[in-house]
Amino acid sequence: MRAVVLAGGYATRLWPITKHRPKMFLPVGETTVIDRIFRELEADERIEEVFVSTNERFAADFERYLAESEFEKPTLSVEETTEEDEKFGVVGALAQLVDREGVDDDLLVVAGDNLIGFDLSEFVDFFEAKEGPVLAAYDVGSKEKARSYGLVELDGDTVVDFQEKPDDPNSTLVSIACYAFPRESIRFEEYLEGGNNPDEPGWFIQWLVDRETVSAFAFDEAWFDIGTPASYLEAVSWALNGTNVVAESATVTDSVVDADSHVMAGAHVENSVVRGSVVFPGARVVDSEIHDTIIDEQTTIENMDLAGALIGAHTQLTTEE
Repeated sequence: MRAVVLAGGYATRLWPITKHRPKMFLPVGETTVIDRIFRELEADERIEEVFVSTNERFAADFERYLAESEFEKPTLSVEETTEEDEKFGVVGALAQLVDREGVDDDLLVVAGDNLIGFDLSEFVDFFEAKEGPVLAAYDVGSKEKARSYGLVELDGDTVVDFQEKPDDPNSTLVSIACYAFPRESIRFEEYLEGGNNPDEPGWFIQWLVDRETVSAFAFDEAWFDIGTPASYLEAVSWALNGTNVVAESATVTDSVVDADSHVMAGAHVENSVVRGSVVFPGARVVDSEIHDTIIDEQTTIENMDLAGALIGAHTQLTTEE
């Protein structure tokens, strides 16, 4: 079995934090989003090779990252795009990857920006038992949220209807970006040749449900689709679970770093309060109070109160007392 980790998005909703770094490298506790996935794929002997699908802009970042990592299975597979409006779409990128890498095997596809609470090995177990295409399904608990995903209707664990981003969802069970396909169900080219939507994989699943039996692996564990500052901070809060992380080389004096906050290497926090926030390496927070805020590297915040802010790298924000 082969695996594809989708890492080709430009994460524009998280700019400027992700304008010059893949969002998969964002820290979540003591690790990163994508490392959690790599670690599980590395440990599963059924997964022979892992293709990391990314774009040209971030290819060099991933090359360095993988070269320095402990993982042996991942190899880079680069789509020829450098801007958001050049993207092939997820299905288009998958079709290109399958052709480019000569994939002729069962295929696990998982988004590199998803923090998933269940073990991927359990998902593969389910796939092997079903002997057909499977997806992971999660109850988001809100019809408003469900409108942003592929809606899944089940009979037992068989998908009987699938609607990608419905305007009026009739339930809250949605498909997340975690799929497994037998070799004969990797029909991306056939789908695209029919003039179908090349972007979201849910459109492919909707098409596939009309042609094959697709099963759903419904789970109750945590899941975070890290696409916005709020969802990223929610994932950090879940990972820290009421604790904080302060790097050894960070300096914290006369300050409070509350639970669910992360202060990284070389950061300096002085006479300040940090609540539910992430402070990147080399940033300075002085005489300030920040809540639910992300402060990028080498940024200075002084005499400021911030809530729900997203501050890019090398920024200077100060006010006179």
